[in-house]
Amino acid sequence: MKKTVFIALLILTALSSCVPKEKKYFLKELTFSESITPEQKIKLSAYLIPTDQQYEWQKLELTAFIHFGINTFTGREWGDGKEDPILFNPTDFNAEQWVVSLREAGFKMIILTAKHHDGFCLWPTATTKHSIQSSPWRDGNGDIVREVKNACDKYGMKFGVYLSPWDRNAESYGDSPQYNTMFVEQLKELLTNYGEVHEVWFDGANGEGPNGKRQIYDWTRFYHVIDSLQPKAVKAIMGNDVRWVGNESGLGRETEWSVTPLNPDINETIITENKRLNINPTAKDLGSRNLIAEAKTLYWYPSEVDVSIRPGWFYHPEQDHQVKTLQQLVDIYYQSVGMNSVLLLNIPPDKRGLLHEVDVARLKELGIFLKNTFENNKINNGNIAWSAKSGDFKEFTNNSDIINTVMLQEDIKKGQRVEVFKIEGFINNEWKKLAEGTTIGYKRLLKFDDCTPSKIRVTILETRDKANILAVGAYRAPAIAANSDELNLSDLPKDKWRVKNNNPLIVDLGETVSLKGFTYKPAVEKESVFNYVFSVSEDGKLWTELKKDEFSNIKNNPIPQFVKLDNNVVAKFFRFETIIGTDGGKPSVTIDQIGILTKD
Repeated sequence: MKKTVFIALLILTALSSCVPKEKKYFLKELTFSESITPEQKIKLSAYLIPTDQQYEWQKLELTAFIHFGINTFTGREWGDGKEDPILFNPTDFNAEQWVVSLREAGFKMIILTAKHHDGFCLWPTATTKHSIQSSPWRDGNGDIVREVKNACDKYGMKFGVYLSPWDRNAESYGDSPQYNTMFVEQLKELLTNYGEVHEVWFDGANGEGPNGKRQIYDWTRFYHVIDSLQPKAVKAIMGNDVRWVGNESGLGRETEWSVTPLNPDINETIITENKRLNINPTAKDLGSRNLIAEAKTLYWYPSEVDVSIRPGWFYHPEQDHQVKTLQQLVDIYYQSVGMNSVLLLNIPPDKRGLLHEVDVARLKELGIFLKNTFENNKINNGNIAWSAKSGDFKEFTNNSDIINTVMLQEDIKKGQRVEVFKIEGFINNEWKKLAEGTTIGYKRLLKFDDCTPSKIRVTILETRDKANILAVGAYRAPAIAANSDELNLSDLPKDKWRVKNNNPLIVDLGETVSLKGFTYKPAVEKESVFNYVFSVSEDGKLWTELKKDEFSNIKNNPIPQFVKLDNNVVAKFFRFETIIGTDGGKPSVTIDQIGILTKD
């Protein structure tokens, strides 16, 4: 940090304009002196660049998340750590099937959930018995991490690990020094026994331990282990190399800056600064001029967009018909990779230990679509780099082809600088605007209606210092057939339902039915239910409690929740009671948010 401050001061002293003529760049981090002006901060921010590891990560574009573990066999999203390891027993596990399916679709890396919040480890660890060694799979001699890494090596796929800091099984969780030592040992096992690891993924989940205390994670220590054992790996989300985009819907920001004052909340200094600037991973503005003017330090901290191909993150057979459509996946691609981010798409293996046929088919469709769209650049000389100050433009000749997509790339090894741009097409002897945008960064994709311009013009309207454009492309994305399947949230029509009480919600179904489950649909722009109790009655007086549980991860992934009952139950009334909401409140629930399942 002292080095970056010193260089910045040298530049300010030597150059009144604050533009470094000798192209001195700041690697990953830039701290300003107190005397610097807002305009000087903006100019210096243009010279902040990624590390080699961050740049190599950005070029991957498509990476895969693999959520596989004890939850696969219990049907839950978040296990409670009390699961019997005997449940883990995939019948036809094949890591090569995962890797081959993903590689053919264009993915470059797999990140495996080596341990989720339930604490069940997918490798033979010396730190806990709650692991694959205690399962019947491979007679307790298996190693999922090993087999996935071997398959990645065989087919040229990069490999990363997700290791949940939150551990609902560990007795030491909440006893911070003791648990941190155990966690470090788990990190060391994963980072020393399996060859090169390219990404280490932490989330910030942090529940109470058995002693009622929250764990204080020693992030500095964790970082040191990663940097010393796997120096080429990027540290993601609660790491300081790659940040979370702020949602689990596959949506990047319209204005996505990799140069930002935001850093993960790993110590009090950073927490205080993030609060002062009123920024967090979900903030809309992470890199504007106004924000930089107030910042003390800037970081190269690019965005990763994580989303699941299914509603849930783990495999649930009832979601086989809810796999995202090709159109949905393409939209996600444009709003993640096409908005200066890397897409981390989750594809959860089933109980067999295979990627399900529906998922594989959809991945294949996506791979074909991307290849057909982007393999043929319709303009000439699009790969010749050029620079531009505000107001400059460059024209490209089209080969008389129909286009509906334009791709722009900055040379981020020289910083991210473009603030506003527009794309025009020369059609019928006049220039017509096709698209416009703000940031570009590593890659920006813009869609518009089919047209056949003879020329394309790219104008850089506003930029921080000279923009360095690496490539321009024009393409025709093929049309995608519409999919009209609608999600059924209730097998029982609500015309006979009568609300008997609002809080808790008590409903008379109007007839006695055999219940197999229920659904809950979070309300838009309203706190969601986290912990709940679901009860039924035949007469509205004597109640039987059927479920007292949580909607895991609903805060970050507010999708309809499907809850299957252990046994069919005959009832005429149901009662849904909120224990606590996602923001600590006790949100009410309406009849429109609950559905009743009576079919398999």
